[in-house]
Amino acid sequence: MTSRPAVAVSATTELIRGVLRVRGNASYTDALHSAGLRPYILPVLTAADADAMLDGMQGLVLTGGEDVGPEHYDAVPHAALGDMHAGRDAFELALVLAARARRLPTLAICRGIQVANVALGGTLVQDIPSEWPGAIAHDGAGSRDARVHDVNVHGASTLADALGATRLSVNSFHHQSIATLAPGLAAVAHAPDGVIEGVQWTGGVWWMLGVQWHPEELTGTSEAWDRNLFRAFASACGG
Repeated sequence: MTSRPAVAVSATTELIRGVLRVRGNASYTDALHSAGLRPYILPVLTAADADAMLDGMQGLVLTGGEDVGPEHYDAVPHAALGDMHAGRDAFELALVLAARARRLPTLAICRGIQVANVALGGTLVQDIPSEWPGAIAHDGAGSRDARVHDVNVHGASTLADALGATRLSVNSFHHQSIATLAPGLAAVAHAPDGVIEGVQWTGGVWWMLGVQWHPEELTGTSEAWDRNLFRAFASACGG
């Protein structure tokens, strides 16, 4: 059997039954394993540990979760800012820069696309409902595999090639999004209201894609788009 490429998966910490624990949704590891990869959950360590934690890895997945602290993009906190995790921010921002330096294939999901944008020099919309006129509902309350809005993907993009589509419908669980794009990132997918739903790296040799929805929750649906995305990531990792 061909060896599965090892990929690092970011996580959070949460107080569960009175004990602080490292936590990651099984949907990420299930989707990655189904795509032929060997996922490893990373603990939340210090920024100084980030580069070494990628030793032996063939890819990096940045997962969803808390709001990114606005101090990282020189913004004043918005009244609707949600839960944050300072330690996770510092570690993951450093992971992005380490992955870029290593040219390590990177898939950034939901919070992950926001972390990547901030790490590379961009800014965020802190609260879509109050800051984006005409916004559709992005923070859904339904089933995690419910496809609730469309996304248009630029045809001549790595993301379109990965998904196998230029128009798809997605789930949505976020109230923040990319505002100013970081240098080197290109917006290659948008919701009908203009919110950026997908990015890719154009600043050099680095396979990096970011999506604002949660494809790991959609790999069991009849549509192939999200399975295709994980398979494209696996291929970039050598799988």
